[in-house]
Amino acid sequence: MTATLAPGLAETVTRRFDRKRRMAFAIPAAIIAYLIYAAISFDIAGLVNRARFDNAAILLSDFWSHKTHVTRDNRSGKLTVAIEGENKGTYPEGMLPDWVTVVEGVTTIDLGRGHVVTYDDAGARYVVPGYGTIDIRPQGDRPVVTAPEPLPDWIAVAENRVGVTTSAGRFTYTRSKVETFRYHAGWELWFFTLDSPFYGKTAPELAALALTGDRIDPARANLAYMAHEFWTNRMWRHGDVAWAIFETILMAFLGTMTAALIALPLSFVAARNFMPLGIFRGAARRVFDFIRGVDGLIWTIILSRAFGPGPMTGAIAIAITDTGSFGKTFSEALENIDEKQVEGVRSTGANAMQRARFGVIPQVMPILLAQVLYYLESNTRSATVIGAIVGGGIGLLLTQAIITQKDWEEVAYYMVLIVLMVMLMDSLSGWLRRKLIRGA
Repeated sequence: MTATLAPGLAETVTRRFDRKRRMAFAIPAAIIAYLIYAAISFDIAGLVNRARFDNAAILLSDFWSHKTHVTRDNRSGKLTVAIEGENKGTYPEGMLPDWVTVVEGVTTIDLGRGHVVTYDDAGARYVVPGYGTIDIRPQGDRPVVTAPEPLPDWIAVAENRVGVTTSAGRFTYTRSKVETFRYHAGWELWFFTLDSPFYGKTAPELAALALTGDRIDPARANLAYMAHEFWTNRMWRHGDVAWAIFETILMAFLGTMTAALIALPLSFVAARNFMPLGIFRGAARRVFDFIRGVDGLIWTIILSRAFGPGPMTGAIAIAITDTGSFGKTFSEALENIDEKQVEGVRSTGANAMQRARFGVIPQVMPILLAQVLYYLESNTRSATVIGAIVGGGIGLLLTQAIITQKDWEEVAYYMVLIVLMVMLMDSLSGWLRRKLIRGA
């Protein structure tokens, strides 16, 4: 049997297919046009041209390495060797790294692979293998460079400054000082600082001191002394970092749990099957919409102005934001319960509180717990950003390290700790979810 379409129906079907075909081309074309417009509006081409990939490479190297500054004051002749240029990492008098030697006022810096820098009374010299010697002598108020011509682009000569950047390190000469930077892999002084009696000792030597060695401090065991030196490390402040991590987790926990406790009773008011009066139900829902409609960072800024900085302000900001989110999800869960269970409890003569306790809560508890645990995990990460605003937790330390524009290895350290903290909270929330919801 064959069927034929009426002329009007055939024309309608053909027209609809044509419309769908045009839409199939029009939507991708509109998306491409928007992307092109965005690229032009945000000047993507100019952004690429302005990008300093060499600076990015230096920044990335600073994440996993550190540099030692060897600085001589050209006015006084004083020599300073400091890790990352910090006073806390300055080598004490009479103590120098093995690649820096001082003989009769002449400082020799061995950067490795034949790169040697020398400071003397006449100026400074940098011997670069395969190129030659870069000799710098002060004349009047400006340094004068003598080096093989033409000068390569890794030698920067200005009126009052000379800079040399090689794969072995960096070197700068100005009227006031001459400075050499040598890079080393790893995070500097992470275990013990230069003034610690345990600095420079190998792992076997530390183990021997901890187990069988004579006490360095008669008042305490060597192992306890090592733990104290590590915990109070002035460069890395491990004790302060641990407290900051605790503050961040506490901020997230207090905010999340407070929001859940406030939203649970209010969600009954917003649920259609528990609040027949539309005016109260609508008011509760609009409150939830308003609270969660304002971003948590905005609440954080407002509360920090009202209550001042501190971790508790961050916890309140999390609680306010999550109250709106919990109120919406909890009320939707209540509206989708099985009324038969509630009727079964009602048939026993139970009052409204008992019906909610034994007929409603057991049904929605898995959803409620899943939501609370998920937000607890998410807020642990968000508390890092909030802490940067309210001045608490690991977020504050991370912001301070970024502001210095030089402690990028500390930035990497805090980022690693934040990732580990989020992973820990993810594992913990998963374990709690299995225990509380599945009973496994």
